[in-house]
Amino acid sequence: MELKEMQKMIKEIYIHHDSRRGVYNTLKWLISEVEELDEAINNNDMQSIKEEASDVLAWLLSLMNLLSIDLEGAFLEKYNNKCPRCGAKPCTCDYRETPNNQ
Repeated sequence: MELKEMQKMIKEIYIHHDSRRGVYNTLKWLISEVEELDEAINNNDMQSIKEEASDVLAWLLSLMNLLSIDLEGAFLEKYNNKCPRCGAKPCTCDYRETPNNQ
């Protein structure tokens, strides 16, 4: 299944709830699922990791639906088979241990 199809499926299942919840509260749900994924990784619980990663993707797709963003298209526009910073494949950017904002 392509990402575009996944996004459509999530929209068909949840858009009536997501629309009522709104962008900000849907974002809060996404953040809570990322935190649950962090906990599953810290516990090295592979089944929970799979479940929480699936939840993160579903909530991200819900958020993109509310914002009318085609996530697959946005992803391909930015990455298009290369690093968006250096333009190389594989990436030749300097290694960073943590995000710049930490």
